[in-house]
Amino acid sequence: MDEYDEAQPGENTYVIDSEQAAELARLMQQDRILTTALGGLFPEGLQLPEDGRLLDLACGPGGWTLEVAFAYPHLEVIGVDISPPIVEYANAQAWSRRLANVHFRVMNVMEPLAFPDSSFDLINGRLMCGFMRPEAWPRLLAECRRLLKPGGIIRLTEMEPVLTTSPAFERFAALGAQAMKRAGLSFSPDGRHFGITPVLPRLVRRAGFVDVHLRPCAIEWSAGTPYHYPFFKDYLVFLDLIQPFMVRVGVATREELARLYQQAVAEMQQEEFCAIWNFLTVWGRRPEA
Repeated sequence: MDEYDEAQPGENTYVIDSEQAAELARLMQQDRILTTALGGLFPEGLQLPEDGRLLDLACGPGGWTLEVAFAYPHLEVIGVDISPPIVEYANAQAWSRRLANVHFRVMNVMEPLAFPDSSFDLINGRLMCGFMRPEAWPRLLAECRRLLKPGGIIRLTEMEPVLTTSPAFERFAALGAQAMKRAGLSFSPDGRHFGITPVLPRLVRRAGFVDVHLRPCAIEWSAGTPYHYPFFKDYLVFLDLIQPFMVRVGVATREELARLYQQAVAEMQQEEFCAIWNFLTVWGRRPEA
């Protein structure tokens, strides 16, 4: 049994040290890019009451959460994250922007959350597959059902690995998917992908939510497109920071990953480079009765 076979209570299972300055900056920038590329804060057209309350799960440095608070000053917005330094950073961001309707708290979303029943009109979660174990999803969704008001909405956005024409990037991505499987963070039967998008709608339905809808989104960031450079910068940092995790679970050596990294960086900048990143948003409603 290795260190990844069973998570300890309160353990941070995110595969990168999110408190590193480089990762903190990357997550803030990625939040801004993804919100735009996915179609906005609520591209599904969800409506919230004037005095509504919103919870953002595993909010990180709070990029999306802060944008919602700014755009909807009538809402009370709460973000929770497992990292005290990141929560402190997010609260400082809220203070510096003079956003009185948002605050952040330290909580682990894989454990019961310290809110009363029926506290929120909408609960949001985005890209949680980087730390969520398969067995933790039903518990979290049951907790979300408890926390939502009758008629309240759960909204989750997840992803699968990027598809590209770069041989080095593809090899790196394949090793990354295998690492997630070894770490117990994948629904994939063979570790070729993350496997979260096929199962997410069923997980939401089995948690007792109704009127479940799906919204797929494919973001192209091929060379010459508007999103190429922003996502190139994102992966320039991510592929560097993910390497210690991949070495730790034994899918590759430092030397192999260093070579792949240099090759992938070069290939992502070639004129013929093509890339598609696929996302799926699933939302459903807690029954009124």
